Amino acid sequence: MKSEILQSEIILENEIVLLIPFESERNIELKSIIYDDEIWKYMGMYVRNDADFKNYVKSTLKQKADGICYPFLIIDKITNKVAGSTRYGYLNHASQKCEIGWTWYGKDFQGTGLNKACKYELLNFGFENIQFRRIQFSADLENEKSQRAIEKLGALKEGLFRNNYIDSEGKSKDDVYYSIISEDWQVIKAEYFPEFIK
Repeated sequence: MKSEILQSEIILENEIVLLIPFESERNIELKSIIYDDEIWKYMGMYVRNDADFKNYVKSTLKQKADGICYPFLIIDKITNKVAGSTRYGYLNHASQKCEIGWTWYGKDFQGTGLNKACKYELLNFGFENIQFRRIQFSADLENEKSQRAIEKLGALKEGLFRNNYIDSEGKSKDDVYYSIISEDWQVIKAEYFPEFIK
């Protein structure tokens, strides 16, 4: 695994999406789409006001500084608008793995194809450049929409993690876990993402 890449500025793009480091000054543009409880329903927290927004940005940047994650802003290339955020999280250098997640999109950008384009760039760069051996995904047990989106990426459903975390309102939550491993990537890439292969 080439961990040093995670210390550099990573910019990923294709015809549909541009991913830039979260610390870009454009993160302020998230304010136009972030105050929507439907986005945060399964995220373990809510962003409802300017104080919440400041805490979200501060927490995200601190986790990056601590080496826990590498967060991105998602830019819709058709409109050049900030559409949401995602990240490589739970970075584990010793085991050469991470989790792609903490992904959310403003309402106008949901169901537009951005998610698949975004996940392709993260998976391709993660396996072929950073050289992760495992990339995992998780979704709240009740979040069937997110589970379907993960399954469309070709990820293998591994099982249910009961009482996996306690959300900001004190509720115990169950998560479904999925993974793609490096040995599977070329087959999954060809089968699930042919439109992005150049």
